[in-house]
Amino acid sequence: MIPTPYVASLRIYEPLSAFEPADRLRWQSLDLDEGSYVFEQELALRRLVFPEPPAGRPDGVHILEVNGERYVSPWATATRCWAALDNFKDSLPSTVIPYFVTPAIEEVITAGVDLLEDKVPHILNETWVIPPRWFLLFEPQERKRGEDINGLYTKVRTTIALAKSRAQSAHETVVSAFGEGPVEQDLENLLEWLEMFHPKSLVELDYGGLATYLDRSLRNNGEDGLTADTSIEDVLHSLSGLAAADGMVAGQGYERLMSRWRQVQNLESAN
Repeated sequence: MIPTPYVASLRIYEPLSAFEPADRLRWQSLDLDEGSYVFEQELALRRLVFPEPPAGRPDGVHILEVNGERYVSPWATATRCWAALDNFKDSLPSTVIPYFVTPAIEEVITAGVDLLEDKVPHILNETWVIPPRWFLLFEPQERKRGEDINGLYTKVRTTIALAKSRAQSAHETVVSAFGEGPVEQDLENLLEWLEMFHPKSLVELDYGGLATYLDRSLRNNGEDGLTADTSIEDVLHSLSGLAAADGMVAGQGYERLMSRWRQVQNLESAN
């Protein structure tokens, strides 16, 4: 069973040539391991209970082999831990933060942070929902769904060149329709993140354990489980409506998407 079944991930897999020689040598010798996704989550849970300096924590990677070439997505737990704390603090008044994160724990989490400032995480996570902007990076034919040792899954993978092209097109469409604002800024941030990686990288959206929750929700509504999930199609439908200045078409796709994932989000309070 997946330790954190409410987490979805957007991952960048870079070719080995993008990394330092020592890392290339180490990661080239590793065996492919489907259990790496579970192990990453298990370590994350342990670190919540037993805080320790991120720079001193054991780390790992996810590995893909495509057409005889190896691609690697480092967990980068130190960078992600620091970024998560930063985002959490930004969401709260400074006077309230000590009630959630004591100075002692913050000191542990940020130890060695000066070594991390130039690091970019290869993995973005969201809980209980998948941001619409993640779907626009893909086409429906790039999606795979099924069942493995960890249960039901949905994964979508494409090249970073295609992902950047689609994100840029979506950004232009949104700016044309709405101008600058929160949605446009989210897309710009996503584009900036993609630009940080090797041009031959792969981009993967993994529903994680949300695939099981989504399947349950769809079946409860009389649909055929995961095979009825049209999240990518809905986002593309909405973008086509925006591009054609057709608000009704744009709204139809967006409402289908949000209605589907709203029901998954509702399961958070039921668990």
